[in-house]
Amino acid sequence: AEVAREIRAQRLDITDDGLYLPRLGAIAAGEYFGRINGGAWEKEGDNLIVTEGFAHMLNVAFGSTAKPAGYFLAIFAGSTAPAANWTAQSFAAVASEITSMTEGHTGATRPAWTAANTATGSIDNMAAAASLTIATAGTLNVTGAALLTSSQRGGTTGALVSASLYPVPRTFQNGDVYELGYRINLTT
Repeated sequence: AEVAREIRAQRLDITDDGLYLPRLGAIAAGEYFGRINGGAWEKEGDNLIVTEGFAHMLNVAFGSTAKPAGYFLAIFAGSTAPAANWTAQSFAAVASEITSMTEGHTGATRPAWTAANTATGSIDNMAAAASLTIATAGTLNVTGAALLTSSQRGGTTGALVSASLYPVPRTFQNGDVYELGYRINLTT
């Protein structure tokens, strides 16, 4: 309730490290992880939890908004850094979401983000990472990832929770299996 009160009162700072709540001494931030073909996990990059994402989390946790049917991960090919004003409605276009099943990944929908319950200040899907089988005639460059409430590839409904432009693009070959993990942390 204190977090919601601080955000509603706009006693916050959006920093490179995440959302900082100075009166609580807390930072909310997330990070993406990936691995290819069962290899070692690598940190893909930190994320920006967008304004729509914070509003969604607060409305579900403390307001009257029902929890969505699920959360889903999307990959993109654009070079624009995520901005606080990105939304689910604008995401696919501004980030250049990869929606092709022949030059992208073979799944008909965005893969589910299935988090395990937590007793700490972090929650993630690393035990059940999202899996994307890459399809491409040559190579596929992925520049970032996002977490949304809609499973529809290229969809514009629901809420965009976070997005991350990777420091270095990932290059995939046809048939590669890209496992994608996302962790959100609330630290003091």
